[in-house]
Parts: sequence; C-alpha cells; structure tokens
Amino acid sequence: MGSRIFLAGASGAIGRRLGPMLRDAGHRVAGTTRSADKAVQLRELGIEPVVVDVFDAEALRRALAAFRAEIVVHQLTDLPRGLPPERMDEAIARNARIRDEGTRNLVAAARDCGARRLVAQSIAWAYAPGAEPHAEGDPLDLEAAGMRATSVRGVAALERWTLQSPPIAGTVLRYGQLYGPGTGADVPAGAMPLHVDAAARAAVLAIERGATGIFNIAEPNDHVSTRKAATQLDWRADFRGGDGG
Repeated sequence: MGSRIFLAGASGAIGRRLGPMLRDAGHRVAGTTRSADKAVQLRELGIEPVVVDVFDAEALRRALAAFRAEIVVHQLTDLPRGLPPERMDEAIARNARIRDEGTRNLVAAARDCGARRLVAQSIAWAYAPGAEPHAEGDPLDLEAAGMRATSVRGVAALERWTLQSPPIAGTVLRYGQLYGPGTGADVPAGAMPLHVDAAARAAVLAIERGATGIFNIAEPNDHVSTRKAATQLDWRADFRGGDGG
C-alpha cells in the first residue's frame, strides 16, 4: 500500500524525475511549485500540484495538513540554470535560506500534520579538508570562509533540522554534482558527478527501505565514499529511468 508523499520542490530538476517514480511505485504524491504554469505540468505527470512558497509557514502548514502527508521529501533549491558564475553568490545565499528557514518550516508543518518521515537533499562537497574519500561521519567544513561558509552553514542547518526533529525520522541525501535532463548539464560535470535519475532513485530507495541518517550519493570518485548507500539502500549510480521529461 502506498504512502501519501508531499514532495517539496516537485518542479525542480530532481523533483520532475522523482515525482513520476513515486507515482509509479503506488504512492499518492502532492508536489509544490511557486508557479501556476508549472502546476499544470505537475498535474499532467499525475502529481497533485500545490502552489506554495516554503517561506510562507502558515500556507505550508495548511497545505501539508490538507494533503494529510505521511512522508515529506525536500528537494527545494533556488539555483539558476547552468550555474552562471556571475549569479552564484546570490544563488548561494538564497539556497542557504531555503536550507535553514525553509527546512525549519517544512519540519514544523510535517510535525503538525503527523508526518513520520522526512527525506532531504543536501550536498556532498561540504566536508572539511581531510583524508579522502570522505565517509558520512566526517565533519562538515564549518570553519570555511566567504560564500563557502554561507553554503556550509545552510547545509548544516538543513541536516540538523532533518535529523534532530523527533518524532520525525530523518534521512539526508548528500548529492554530488547533477547532470542529465533538466539540470543544464548533459554530461558528467565536477569532481563528484551524479545523474539526476540516480539522485531521484536514491530518494525512492530511502523511503522504501525506511533508512535514516546520512548517505553520500554520487558516481564513483576519489572524494566521497558511497559504500553506505550501496550496502544499505542497494543504490546504484548507473540507474536511469523516470518519465519526468
């Protein structure tokens, strides 16, 4: 029997692939967007659209309560397509706000409606300098400076809200650098590449396995270990699928 899954960020790169996967697995999925036009696209994918801003805490609370969400999946970001360098300082600040204030609002709304699980998107390149490949227990780079400090603090806040908000059971997926449909990158990019379909599949598996804690999710590389995801989630970096367009 499927669950009632509230997918925050359903119109984003991962959300567009993940929503149909959850639907096809038998779940009832409500997905958020801030755009009425994108709401139409979500409905065409079989996702119940919810037009809401994560920073509107009361509207978000009403939305989760009306849907009677059992599981919340947090795939919210605010990044420009293609990640142009001249726009990244502003984007990093917006993303950090989503990771802290937005996650806090999602957790509060999830608690109020009785949801039991939260699966949240994080990043795999926020580790402090040290021996590599990094395992999930290695510390984050909380001594960073400049815009990296802004990003890492946002990541730390997101992970804290996700993992330390009982009675909700939390899962953090530390994703590598995305490529594939809807990401603005057609081929692997960065030191820790990750296809968007494999990223979405990790969220599905985390839900199916009931897994909690932190998981690195990336293609094989020298910087982070994905052994935990492979052994505990049966996750594979070569997964491709989904019909998110």
